[in-house]
Amino acid sequence: MTLSKQDKESAIKERQKHARDTGSVDVQVGLLDKRIDELSGHLKDHPKDHHSRRGLLMMIGKRRRLKQYLERNHV
Repeated sequence: MTLSKQDKESAIKERQKHARDTGSVDVQVGLLDKRIDELSGHLKDHPKDHHSRRGLLMMIGKRRRLKQYLERNHV
């Protein structure tokens, strides 16, 4: 259920602002988007996996907070 190296690199390249940007808020949101998509697919196959569902809800909350930060502080 983790991202492969290629998926992670592609998510970073889509959102990075410069060549060495790997931790900006935009990049973090992109990585969370990929992880959320993958985990929601897993939960469709395994609906009783409540531990993973909790992790998914935590990731969704973190992504929501990061997007709110972007709205407040970046144009």
